[in-house]
Amino acid sequence: MEMGFNLNLEQSQKLVMTPQLRQAIKILQFTSLELEEYIEQQIENNPIIEINEEDKKTKEELIEDKKIDWKEYAEDFDNYEYCKEAFHHNSDNDFNYENIIFRNPTLQEHLIFQFTLTYLEADLHLIGEYIIDSLDENGYLRVSLEEIAETLQQDYSTVESVLHIIQTFEPVGVAARTLTECLVIQCKSLGIKNENVYLMIESYLDEIACNKYPAIAKSLGITTQEVQNICDFLKTLEPKPGRKYAGNDNRYVVPDVVIKKIENEYYIIPNDRNIPRLTIRKDYQQMLSRGDENEEAVRFLNDKFNNAMWLIKSIEQRMQTIHKVVEQIVHKQRCFFEHGKKHLKPMTLREIADEIGVHESTVSRATNGKYVETPAGTFELKYFFSSGVPNNGGESIAAESIKNYIRDILDHEDPKKPYSDDRIASELESKGIKISRRTVAKYREDMKIPSSSKRKRY
Repeated sequence: MEMGFNLNLEQSQKLVMTPQLRQAIKILQFTSLELEEYIEQQIENNPIIEINEEDKKTKEELIEDKKIDWKEYAEDFDNYEYCKEAFHHNSDNDFNYENIIFRNPTLQEHLIFQFTLTYLEADLHLIGEYIIDSLDENGYLRVSLEEIAETLQQDYSTVESVLHIIQTFEPVGVAARTLTECLVIQCKSLGIKNENVYLMIESYLDEIACNKYPAIAKSLGITTQEVQNICDFLKTLEPKPGRKYAGNDNRYVVPDVVIKKIENEYYIIPNDRNIPRLTIRKDYQQMLSRGDENEEAVRFLNDKFNNAMWLIKSIEQRMQTIHKVVEQIVHKQRCFFEHGKKHLKPMTLREIADEIGVHESTVSRATNGKYVETPAGTFELKYFFSSGVPNNGGESIAAESIKNYIRDILDHEDPKKPYSDDRIASELESKGIKISRRTVAKYREDMKIPSSSKRKRY
């Protein structure tokens, strides 16, 4: 067997994920708030980058316009801002900034404040504080009284008496151990005398949830109308008394693009006022042009300069990609902007990708977490992409449009004879939209609309 060596040339193409490409992909999928944080971080790490002075001056002028004249405010300040008449507004009917507090009290702080006003012995105060600290965010006591009595080495009856005191506090229903106890406490505080109310709370909560009013009426020996009236009242009670004191997780949306309609044309305006415009510092540009003799310094500056240029280029590329995507959305969904949600057309990421000449994943990154402000409201860009079903005219209708048709049909139904899913499918077919009962049920559940048996009124 003969053995030998051969030398072959082979040419192939490969996609190499360079650091610059990774950065461009990362910047594209950032939301506007994330991009702002990322730019601030890059400014700290790269001495060559700085914010454009003209952009900085414009922002400073906007801040200057919004400044409060504290000297004038101090002159108008009076010592009676806490009286009833002046608590919210001063003498000029301006909002009183002294009313702004840093945060709302927590449920435990609110209850502890009420508990300190009770005249109890020190041991009982210790029990009360332990019970209050054991409440969950909804105001329920998830620790058994036996466990509390054993931990604090107190009698069960003593712990129970302290619990009953706390259950009289605001918010009504707090420190309950079950939903039943919570609702009973609220009914007693309202002075409800009807025994059927308490019987339904204690024995028929599951039937109430399933809207089985006739069965409850037959069991209690009352009319279905009475059961419905009691259920309507129970639905006004608060099942989670402590949630009003839970921390507010406010999430603010900053639109990346604004669509304005001027006469009959739609104009796309990038909302980049929160994103600083970057530039290269002139002193470092001069150092690079002089060609400093220190090779290590030149190498460092060249590296930082290349990073800065890639960052600026990636940000500009991100804005251009989003602009192109929104431009195509406006073109394809013009009926939506003109006539409303019912006229939303089915559209896929691939369609937009083919139109602007990029990969489907690029469109996905450009639309994920990005919002657009339109004359019809603020929407996530993903909202405009949905599947559809064909109508009788051969065109496709988006799933969101069908949901709006279903919502309109249910808004006009008779509450005593609610439409079944089959009836909704028939109503849609009369409008030229042919879908199955199962699809109707799926869309109805997506909109969190209960079934006909649970919507029925008596």
